[in-house]
Amino acid sequence: MAKKVVATLKTGEGHSFTKAIRFVKSPKTGAYTFREEVINREHVKDYFNKK
Repeated sequence: MAKKVVATLKTGEGHSFTKAIRFVKSPKTGAYTFREEVINREHVKDYFNKK
């Protein structure tokens, strides 16, 4: 099933998107969590530079 989704993302406009994962520190507990987003490749640097 997953292969079908990946295959459809690789055709057409799917090449212009990427999955970005970064750590986010919780202000309450101080623990780190992951934040995952699918974003346009042109906005990757902006995504990692913002806090």
